[in-house]
Amino acid sequence: MNVERNLFDIQQELKSKSYLPGAYTTFLIHDPKQRMISTAPFRDRVVHHALVNVIEPIFEKTFVHDSYANRKGKGTHRAIERYQHYARRYSWVLKCDIRKFFPSVDHAVLKREIRWKIACPDTLWLCDRIIDGSNTQEAPGVYWPGDYCLPGAAEAQIWPRRGLPIGNLTSQFWANVYLNRFDHFVRETLRAPGYVRYVDDFVLFSDDKNWLQAVQAPLSDFLAVQRLALHADKTHVHATERGVPFLGFRVWPHYRVVKKEKTRRFERYLRHQLSAPVPDGDRLEASLNSWRGHVRFGQHARLCYRVFWRVKAAGVPLFGHPNDSWRVLCRA
Repeated sequence: MNVERNLFDIQQELKSKSYLPGAYTTFLIHDPKQRMISTAPFRDRVVHHALVNVIEPIFEKTFVHDSYANRKGKGTHRAIERYQHYARRYSWVLKCDIRKFFPSVDHAVLKREIRWKIACPDTLWLCDRIIDGSNTQEAPGVYWPGDYCLPGAAEAQIWPRRGLPIGNLTSQFWANVYLNRFDHFVRETLRAPGYVRYVDDFVLFSDDKNWLQAVQAPLSDFLAVQRLALHADKTHVHATERGVPFLGFRVWPHYRVVKKEKTRRFERYLRHQLSAPVPDGDRLEASLNSWRGHVRFGQHARLCYRVFWRVKAAGVPLFGHPNDSWRVLCRA
């Protein structure tokens, strides 16, 4: 009801440089590992969207084609399709993961990367204000020369210049800005035959297995300059024909299926929701539609059938729910 007044207030704060980000709301998710999600106040999210609308076109033309996160016309499904395009051409793939990427983002490095393309003092002031206003993230677990600690502080509180809140639109966009030089390094210096990146998950393709094993050292060295580290347990060379886990699916050159743990997790959620004394039919319908929309990208027909019958076998009256729309959906 007060949208106009609030927008003018924000505009005045930005003009006078008195704008300060509000306090974040944080919660934990398990997908499957534990992550801390931070949600900014609504007025701050308005500012984030306004800022990204202005600076995104400036950076977008510098991004490599095969970066697929948080970009128009891209996304996880396009990334998987591109993965399969390369998997049909090359025999081997190096699958890599950056260790605790968002908690490890160095504020000084990020500001340097932003200044590579942005010169406007007012825009830089707002970018710095949002970055500096980031709340404390979990400890990155990797420390570099020049890191410091405050005497008597807990580990999660001693790295104030590292970490971005995952829930911010700006954080998602700045992830691409932060790794843009790395993308060009892989493409132009290493000259990888095939390359796909989605946030901190990336893969390199080649017919030469030895080259993929040897290239891990220069990848690690370049990331170290950005104060990032590869996750040793998640960096391996695989044969593309055997199927590789990537972005929630197990992917082969010609088909893909949803990872088993994601199916099990949805089954547990569904059982929990339907075991309530009065299940929320609308919420269940929305959840099922969302899940089916995700698994439809893989070979999903038998999977949907199996999930429903596992739930039914557990004693949940799936086909007898009093909500008519839900009953019709289940039969479908």
